[in-house]
Amino acid sequence: MLNFRGGIHPPENKWFTEEKPIVDAKLPKKVVIPLSQHTGTPCKAIVTIGQDVKKGQRIGEPNGYVSSPVHSSISGKVISIGNFPHPSGKDSPSVVIEGDDRDEWSEGIKERPDYLSLGNDELRKIVMEAGIVGLGGAAFPTHIKLSPPKEKKIETVILNGAECEPYLTSDHRIMVERPNDVFEGLKIIMKILDVTKGYIGIEDNKPDAIETMKEIASSEPGIEVVALKVKYPQGAEKQLIKAILDGEVPSGGLPMDVGVVVQNVGTAVAVYDACRYGKPLIERIITVTGRGVNEPKNLRVRIGTPFSDLLAECGGFRNDPGKVIAGGPMMGIAQTTTEIPVIKGTSGIVVLTRKETEQVEYCPCFRCGRCIDACPMGLQPSILSILIERGRYQEAKENNLFDCFECGSCAYVCPAKRPMVQFMKLGKLFLSPKKG
Repeated sequence: MLNFRGGIHPPENKWFTEEKPIVDAKLPKKVVIPLSQHTGTPCKAIVTIGQDVKKGQRIGEPNGYVSSPVHSSISGKVISIGNFPHPSGKDSPSVVIEGDDRDEWSEGIKERPDYLSLGNDELRKIVMEAGIVGLGGAAFPTHIKLSPPKEKKIETVILNGAECEPYLTSDHRIMVERPNDVFEGLKIIMKILDVTKGYIGIEDNKPDAIETMKEIASSEPGIEVVALKVKYPQGAEKQLIKAILDGEVPSGGLPMDVGVVVQNVGTAVAVYDACRYGKPLIERIITVTGRGVNEPKNLRVRIGTPFSDLLAECGGFRNDPGKVIAGGPMMGIAQTTTEIPVIKGTSGIVVLTRKETEQVEYCPCFRCGRCIDACPMGLQPSILSILIERGRYQEAKENNLFDCFECGSCAYVCPAKRPMVQFMKLGKLFLSPKKG
């Protein structure tokens, strides 16, 4: 079985929703659409309070090279523009739209049955104008990934269908329910990048998805479906490249440095929807799950829908909820309120019970080395955490702090219960250039 070094095996807990088909969430009465839903510079609002808007209408313009437009996910009236709670934990400039229940599409949404006959640049422009970003969680603007520098020759595209985070099953259901659209999106991405080899990597705890995708791949030259060992964080870009291609991304480097572009399967479907049907990214599939929610589901959700609406649609809380997490329990962010919106990077809402989230005091490091064995990047998290705890940030940087992608494997295995990820985040914060 294809593999990578390190990693852990937390309880999967996918049984809550892995066999539940995707259903449409109710049309929200009101949406809060942040102007920052992507890695990079936030958008600039191009609507005004009182303005009528339609579904798919652009309401935020990119405000820099690494940026992505945002669109209204419903038709209605703009009732507020200002700072509102955001899943990141910070307030963010947002546009609030009150729905009119008509759900009318904006004029200019154009279908393209001949999308694969379009030129590379035209397809890339469609992806950019649709506001597509990585739907696996990082939310990096997709058109930037599809525009590598000329000196970076891309030879391979990998679609990430691993979905290694515990609890989450939205990508699994996409592959089972929209497999042909995943392939069409991959073919568009390969055409834009002018490559002839594509892989779809799927952890082998999704046998139905693997079987379905392999059947389609048998008639798609140049595309191969690869079954991957179940191990967290199998879905991280560098770990996928190692497992599938036995390639090593250099320290501080990017997948394009070894001729690879990695995209999520949900992103591929969004690319297909934009190029074939002209749809901007105004909705996504998310998993609402956990022992703290009554009726776990996989939902197709409009961007900007409040978490509270979705939790109510899933029967509300049960079993004394302790944490509501945006994303998965390993890399997601615990929320202080349910009045935050689903954004493009929201892969799920996980509700853990109070019993599951009991806090324990952490101890000094006992140098057991378990975190070193678990780190998929070959770092020494114990050393890094001690350096940061003591304020020796430059030394942490010299020990490759910025190669850490905060997967949480070290914290999961630490018998001293040290908050490793928080230490890493703190160190990066102190080392980041100060703005303003």
